[in-house]
Amino acid sequence: MTAIKYLLFILFMTQFIIAQSIVISTGALIDVGAGADICAGTHGNITGTLTGGGTQCGQFPLPVELSTFTATVKENLVNLFWKTETEVSNYGFEIERTVNDNWVKIGFVEGHGNSNSPKEYSFTDKNLIGGSKFQYRLKQVDTDGQSEYSAIVEVEIIPDKFALFQNYPNPFNPTTTIRYQLPQESKVVLKIFDILGAEVIELVNEKVEAGVYEVEFNAMSLPSGPYIFRISAENFVETKKMLLLK
Repeated sequence: MTAIKYLLFILFMTQFIIAQSIVISTGALIDVGAGADICAGTHGNITGTLTGGGTQCGQFPLPVELSTFTATVKENLVNLFWKTETEVSNYGFEIERTVNDNWVKIGFVEGHGNSNSPKEYSFTDKNLIGGSKFQYRLKQVDTDGQSEYSAIVEVEIIPDKFALFQNYPNPFNPTTTIRYQLPQESKVVLKIFDILGAEVIELVNEKVEAGVYEVEFNAMSLPSGPYIFRISAENFVETKKMLLLK
């Protein structure tokens, strides 16, 4: 073969290779010689192992592609589940929930950094205080600090009965938390009394939507001893004791 024919043959083969797709099996070793360049074009990325002194071009960043984000309720807990298809520089996910119409961070789940395979995540919200409807969203954070929000998911949890729970901690000094729940919107009155029955303070006196609520009681100015707290809501009335120890 003459030099001219050989050169034309090489040019023809080069054009043929460029015009076609080369499929390399998963896990294959790709050897790129020094001075050479291997590109993925516009249809994807090279994820195999490269050896040799060549370089890699044409890589397109994989976004953090969120394919699923759901919320389910089980035994007064909200279980969040989400799935990514691809990730790049993914530091992690901040979990946010609406509290009094404001978004508040309630947790963080670490990301997988860089990945082109599906990854699954989950988070359980155990502190369902402040109503019956809860909204959640994810704040995906990159390693460089950039962030992006997911769509919002909403759940509704309505208690099946009225209840007043024991304060915690108990005994306490000087603050304690009182929790109660309502199966329907009700006019709620929550008061503290001393052991002789004299009213010390009124903590709640308003109409409250169905849900679970907490109220903090600060007894810094009160003497040590037993106290009584009582709730009335619709036809429900209940009283419990607590102990202040200084």
